[in-house]
Amino acid sequence: MIPAARFLCCLVSCCVSAAFAEPLVGARVDALRAHIRENFFVPSPLPALAAKTHRTLSPASGVRAEAVTYATALGMRVPAILYLPDPLPQGGKIPAFIVVNGHGGDKYSWYAYLAGIAYARAGAAVLTYDPAGEGERSASRQSGTRDHDKLKGDDVMARRLAGLMMTDVIQAVSFLASRPEVDASRIAAGGYSMGSFVLGLAGAVEPRLRACVLVGGGNLSGAGDHWDRSKPMCQALPWPSLDFLGDRGGAIYALHAARGPTLVWNGRADTVVEIPKTQEPFFQALRERAAKIRGTADGLFEFGFTDGGSHRPYFVTKPVAQWLERVIDFPNWTEAALRAQPETHLGEWAARMSYPVDKLYATEEREGGARVVAVDVPNITREQLSVFSAAEWERVKRDYTFDVWTERARKL
Repeated sequence: MIPAARFLCCLVSCCVSAAFAEPLVGARVDALRAHIRENFFVPSPLPALAAKTHRTLSPASGVRAEAVTYATALGMRVPAILYLPDPLPQGGKIPAFIVVNGHGGDKYSWYAYLAGIAYARAGAAVLTYDPAGEGERSASRQSGTRDHDKLKGDDVMARRLAGLMMTDVIQAVSFLASRPEVDASRIAAGGYSMGSFVLGLAGAVEPRLRACVLVGGGNLSGAGDHWDRSKPMCQALPWPSLDFLGDRGGAIYALHAARGPTLVWNGRADTVVEIPKTQEPFFQALRERAAKIRGTADGLFEFGFTDGGSHRPYFVTKPVAQWLERVIDFPNWTEAALRAQPETHLGEWAARMSYPVDKLYATEEREGGARVVAVDVPNITREQLSVFSAAEWERVKRDYTFDVWTERARKL
């Protein structure tokens, strides 16, 4: 009898050969997922959630919300807002959607808030959380800090950081699956920019995700691509660490296909992540490579573009909302009603509400020009979207902030 550890090692060795001589299915999928998780130090077993609801709020008509926390890697915790339809739809459990932010984004970001309102009104649970080093996970308790970009370290520390971000997503799935109102078979996630990279990795190894949407990115190829040359600690060092896959992009998307539907959506003019260099021929070739690895074209990712658009969180726009409606079935929407639904011009709404938008992204070609499916959304204060008051946060911040995680990671 082959010992379990040796058997796993043999499976991984077969999986990661450049040729992928056998289809990537069954036990080979499980083994490769385990190897990727191990590469990024994703804890096994996962931490107990120890979830807690700290307070409730009513951010908009038809929506109620909870300020919650739950555990992630190295004994840290995640502060988050859970948006829910009010009242809950009748006739069964509801789908769910996770927002995975880009650089500088957090649960206070306009697109996290508007996604929460739009999709909760559609009949879904929506979870938005502070990524590592932002919001209530920053020692400054501010947004747009990009604290994790200031981290100094080697390939190992970079893989630990990527693993923390992946664990945040995986624990978000665990949190939603634990909620009595949520249908655990209909949990989706959307990742924007850096979040598309994080969800690209997490979605490849987390089979409980029904659907993934990668926007402002998803052009994962391999040596020399944008992600190989981007922010070092969260992207450019972690991405080459997957060279054991051979064809990194093809293997990642083959694993997504083994999990469920994936949509990659970008603005054709998005120079931030080099989309003008990666249009239809790039993504069609990537699909073909993933199909060769998987052994079938069934279930491979779909892709599309918004003409004239640049770097935007397209998961709050109509084309992506329509795709999500098809794959997770929002109780309060139909495709016909969604097609007819009016849209909100983000820049005009933000100006009217004095809602903060990162100045780098507030222009018409970027986030300011987005047409979003959320309508009649009122303003909301930063205090309302904080889990803790300033005094409460001072007492508990060592359970949350990135500097504490860094201290613990350096001791390993």
